[in-house]
Amino acid sequence: MDDLTALEGNSRVIYIGAATGGVWRSADGGATWTSLFDEQANPSVGALAVAPSNPLVIYVGMGEANNRQSASWGNGVYKSSDGGKSWMHVGLDHTQAIGRIVVDPTNADIAYVAALGGLWGPNPERGVYKTSDGGKNWQRVLFINDDTGVSDVAIDPKSPTTLYAGAYERRRTVWGFNGGGPHGGVYKTTDGGANWTKLAGGLPAKGDIGRVGLSVYRRDPSIVYALVQNNTDGGVFRSEDHGLTWRKMGSTNPRPSYFSQIRIDPNNDLRIWLGGVDLFYSEDGGKSFTNSRVKQVHSDFHALWIDPNDSNYMLAGCDGGVYVSHDAGRNWDHLNVMPLGQAYEVGFDMQQPYHLCAGYQDNAEWCGPSRTWYEEGIPNSDWLMVGGGDGFFVKPDPEDPQTIYTESQDGNMQRKELRTNEARSIRPFSKPDDPPYRFNWDTPFLISSHDHNILYFGGNYLFKSTDRGDSWTRLGGDLTGGADRNKLPILGVLPTRDTLSLYDGVQWYPSSTAIAESPLNAQLLWVGTDDGNLQVSRDGGQTWKNVAGNVPGVPKGTYVSRIVASKFNEATAYVAFDGHRSSDFHVYLFKTTNYGEKWTSITNGMSEARGTLHVVREHPSDANLLFAGAEFGAYYSQDGGAHWNSLKLGLPTVPVDDIQIHPRENDLILATHGRSIWILDDLTPLAQLTTATLGEDLHLFPIRDTIAWRMANNTWFTGQQYYAGPNPPFGALISFYLKTKPAEKQKVKVTVTDAAGKVVREIDYDKAEAGVNRVPWDLRYDAPVKPTEEQLAAQAQGFFGGGARGSMVDPGTYNVKVEIGSFSQSTKVNIEQDPRVQVSAADLAARHDMAMQLAAMYRRADEAQKTVTGLRRSLDALLAGWRQPASAKPPEALQKQTQDTLKKLLDAGTPFIGRAAAEARPGQQGQGQGGGGAGGPLNYYPPALPQLVGRIMFELDRYTAAPSKTDMEEFNDVKAHLDPALDNLKKVVDGDVAGLNKALNDANIPRVVVLPPAPPRPGAEGGDPEP
Repeated sequence: MDDLTALEGNSRVIYIGAATGGVWRSADGGATWTSLFDEQANPSVGALAVAPSNPLVIYVGMGEANNRQSASWGNGVYKSSDGGKSWMHVGLDHTQAIGRIVVDPTNADIAYVAALGGLWGPNPERGVYKTSDGGKNWQRVLFINDDTGVSDVAIDPKSPTTLYAGAYERRRTVWGFNGGGPHGGVYKTTDGGANWTKLAGGLPAKGDIGRVGLSVYRRDPSIVYALVQNNTDGGVFRSEDHGLTWRKMGSTNPRPSYFSQIRIDPNNDLRIWLGGVDLFYSEDGGKSFTNSRVKQVHSDFHALWIDPNDSNYMLAGCDGGVYVSHDAGRNWDHLNVMPLGQAYEVGFDMQQPYHLCAGYQDNAEWCGPSRTWYEEGIPNSDWLMVGGGDGFFVKPDPEDPQTIYTESQDGNMQRKELRTNEARSIRPFSKPDDPPYRFNWDTPFLISSHDHNILYFGGNYLFKSTDRGDSWTRLGGDLTGGADRNKLPILGVLPTRDTLSLYDGVQWYPSSTAIAESPLNAQLLWVGTDDGNLQVSRDGGQTWKNVAGNVPGVPKGTYVSRIVASKFNEATAYVAFDGHRSSDFHVYLFKTTNYGEKWTSITNGMSEARGTLHVVREHPSDANLLFAGAEFGAYYSQDGGAHWNSLKLGLPTVPVDDIQIHPRENDLILATHGRSIWILDDLTPLAQLTTATLGEDLHLFPIRDTIAWRMANNTWFTGQQYYAGPNPPFGALISFYLKTKPAEKQKVKVTVTDAAGKVVREIDYDKAEAGVNRVPWDLRYDAPVKPTEEQLAAQAQGFFGGGARGSMVDPGTYNVKVEIGSFSQSTKVNIEQDPRVQVSAADLAARHDMAMQLAAMYRRADEAQKTVTGLRRSLDALLAGWRQPASAKPPEALQKQTQDTLKKLLDAGTPFIGRAAAEARPGQQGQGQGGGGAGGPLNYYPPALPQLVGRIMFELDRYTAAPSKTDMEEFNDVKAHLDPALDNLKKVVDGDVAGLNKALNDANIPRVVVLPPAPPRPGAEGGDPEP
């Protein structure tokens, strides 16, 4: 979490900016959140600011400013004038990283941007930028040089033309980091940026200056704090004269290149907070700090907001998300309902349903289900932490999902046994007298596709294990260039002990970054390195050939981000290079068909605006279907890489670091570095969306085999502080393509029939668009009675009165037909039993037979109920009209005949509407107490026949077995009562009601008709949900 803020005077409105997860808003103090940035071109937020004079105006600066080797880059500034509902890109496209934005407290059009600039190379678009017209135009008002940007800017709230800026010279390379230089320091302007002065007066003056953090005390702006990185004299500095002179308060400054966040309590200038691995707290102006005040909160604090109206209310942003405190930081609530995980790699197993495993930036390694058997979805609690640290590769053993290989930063590898919760370190170590092995931050690892006991692990050597990591063999020599990084200059100087933040985050260099084994030939191995080598071995690693020089147009030394060996031709492989670590933002993706002797660029359709490439992946059963993940999204190709298309389909703009395709489910799995794991269910339509398909008016795609999972609720009334990822749509996913959008009110009809041709389900779909559409069939028969809109609403809310659902279909093959206008296509779908269910064919047949009989009984009982209810309403209305003083009265004999007919109707109809409804006064039918446990009526009345049938249907539907003895007894009892009751009602309708209608007609009074029943009040019956 890079930045956050709340509205002064209404701190329930919170905005957060995630490092690669975009901008989010909460209007209720963090209970619920809305993503505001899904469709913008860049998700990497460095800073955000709400205008104090107009809370609808928000500025967002793009590009993480925390200098990590995994940091993304931005594309300037966005502005909203409506509280985040809409956004406009307002320039500064090439600033790459923005550390802070401040807005004039009296004028929302005046804003200042601390542009840190490119992390990996020089660029002139850095310094302090100012707009005076709301972002239409920008002026660079402070510029040091092409290597020195501004990490922080602070404004005097009482004199907004007075600002302070922290100049910061830094450079990251693939091999290390230099976090300071002679041009850094604190600058001040008193005329809105027209002129600047570099401040001294007690600030560090010797040696390089690193990152600077700033804070102005809002109650007395003469008090300014600066957090300055310097090898000999760095720490916390305080000025009480607007920056003219400074006094060093203390030396505390945790990992400046990654944090350098200082905040003054807006109501106490001696209460100081510093961001770090821990949240540091001082009550004496920074002379001393404690890091033990804040507990049970994730580490690495990058953002902090303290309510000016109540210092007890604080918001903290860290690598674990957003936390809120109501007692000045002593206790915290984790607002963990936003999927913002920064995944690096993702794996899967072959369980049913399959599980996913992923490693996350500073958030360990986790495994969890791709779907659950809970209606609520996939809750956080269903994920199991299987490792620690910064998580990377996490791979279940393909033949034993209880064994998980997990990896944290710099090659720390372990084998986790879920059965016992034991873990064994399996990292290769060099001998004590030999140089240490070098492993990358994201060390490549794979399990052989030929033997699950064989593992490969990439350091500066390729290591192979044949016993699941208990021992390792080095394959060949050092596969890197072996350069001594201590002899490689950064910012034009060689590293020394005085270099600030030397090599921050880069433990070793050079090392392997990508490895691949041919699925067709276990002797064919590939290795890519962070110094640009691309090695291939065709003899199991005994000898190697560096073929990087055969790749055209890629600068020497460019980081190899991924290698994929083809599953269809062993001579074919794909390689992606990522040059952004050398300030090269071109897109590099190549294909060889001759073991690397020649490479062809395959980037047609890819855009540098979507960033460099992290991953390429080949579909396991279609050589032409490829996928690629980039810094700002994903691509797919249907022709082996000759042409690429952007892959959106609801995916937000986000880095895609890894891609997997589940071979059984044909699901596309994306590890996004900022929005956690995303799954695209069933790639079949994408694979078959050929030119020929696009020419068809209607095309129905094959439907994958579907399991009839038995679903249930796992929790209840959790409130909003509960996150659950969505399950895949339940049932069979019917996908079809339409060349044109249907006409208004034109529906697509989906008909499902069984093997005998009997209609099982009919679906009228009225949301079809041009392109690929998906309609889920919930594996049920049509409802015995079509539910009303009111009943559907009641179903959605879990109330009674929702109507009976159709029974679940039995396992088997069903026909699916899709029609629109004169076009129709058909296919088949195979429905499989939930593997947890054990039931014989005979028991299943008995259950099916009863379910079909019950559906027919329910239809008849419901029709009778509606007849009785409708006739009663009509008779009640007739009698009520005659009771009006001004109405014409029919003969008394006719009035008595009407009353007698109503009584006979209610006597015959009581089995269908229930005794309570039959005895209720006109207009009171269906009114209940409401609410479970509210108490029953004064007298007990047995349920009506439709409810009795519905209850048996409900119970039978809940359990996959032959009907129980109780089921049979209830079924036979209801069946024995239904036919006589129907016959009795028919006699009244055909005799008494018909006779009354004749008498009314003879008297020129409108006949009695069946009026529609009054809509039920949802929840009127109270209690637990049932059909």
